[in-house]
Amino acid sequence: MSTQHLEKLILTLNKSLIDKTFIKISLGNYKGTEEYLKQILVRQVLIKREGKLAFTFRYKTRDVVKNYSIEEAITLITEYLQSGFKIATLFTTEADLILEELNNGKVVFRENKTSSKEIPSVDHDKEKIRLIKPESKPYLTELKITDAEGKVFKNAQDKYRQINQYVEILSSLIKELPVGTIKNVTDMGSGKGYLTFALYDYLHSVLNLETEVVGVEYRQDMVDLCNNVAKKSAFNKLKFVQGTIEDYNADNVNLLIALHACDTATDDAIFKGINANAELIVVAPCCHKQIRREIEKNKVKNDVSFLTKYGIFLERQAEMVTDGIRALILEYFGYKTKVFEFISDAHTPKNVLIVGIKGKDDERNKEQKAKNKDDILQKIKASKEYFGIGYHHLERLLEL
Repeated sequence: MSTQHLEKLILTLNKSLIDKTFIKISLGNYKGTEEYLKQILVRQVLIKREGKLAFTFRYKTRDVVKNYSIEEAITLITEYLQSGFKIATLFTTEADLILEELNNGKVVFRENKTSSKEIPSVDHDKEKIRLIKPESKPYLTELKITDAEGKVFKNAQDKYRQINQYVEILSSLIKELPVGTIKNVTDMGSGKGYLTFALYDYLHSVLNLETEVVGVEYRQDMVDLCNNVAKKSAFNKLKFVQGTIEDYNADNVNLLIALHACDTATDDAIFKGINANAELIVVAPCCHKQIRREIEKNKVKNDVSFLTKYGIFLERQAEMVTDGIRALILEYFGYKTKVFEFISDAHTPKNVLIVGIKGKDDERNKEQKAKNKDDILQKIKASKEYFGIGYHHLERLLEL
């Protein structure tokens, strides 16, 4: 990026912040080395009476927001424009300024005069809109998330945020399906039921659906506890049953969920969902021992052997391979797949969330679909050979 034009933009940015004419600045057309980064949006915020610039880093599947002092922000914007972003647009109340490096290397600077615009609010401490409100929720009180007045306990703030994040994710996925699709939900390995109750509450109280929800849990004491809470909450279409993922009959399920099912139990859950032709399958795998044992047993030499000789890298490789093949198998059975990070709360590590959304069945493009399925099988075969994997548990369950 031309030093002369960049300096002009930064000077104008500084002046707009001093003159209080600044609205926002966006950086785009990223060609740098940071994986999946697409765009940066910068706006002004007021945090504890101190003016800062809030950066929204837009990646392929997520947004990350970070706040910087004005001085830090100016430095960061300059660095990004020198190392990857090819276009910057500064919006002020007086004009929009565009700095762009074209494909031929030429740098252009344009200024578009605008009619007066309002400066956006810099209030950072707005209350986040939650899909699950804490007031008048007996299940939140029974589960020790809130007191009787609906105030979230200090030591339960993380759990409350986790509940809402979970519902927000499922809400966006459910909206991709035709209205009325979700009639039967099964939550495999429901535990103490925090997330199961919240989803039921959302489906019934927000979406006004008459969805049947079942939580499947191996521990009888947890089943009894949750059924008691459901009764106190008048959640008449919610029940918890004792059993395992492997043994549960999920034939009529529309939405199958399995969060943190250990090792091949995640495969059992996906298998149940595929067999039921569930419209939506959502799993967050936990530990990947089966594939790791396969890789360790066969010790195939490949391009990543210099990494996988270290236990921690082998573990991560096993995780990616296991979940990558799971996603391919879902695609083979006609699901559109998504894989992204799910952060449970501030004190737990990031989890991978694998989502399968059932595609429409139609008679068109049969040949293309058949070819795609053959291609997927070849990818699975090649992956197994590359890493020395004799079998993948989900593949064996489905007899691929």
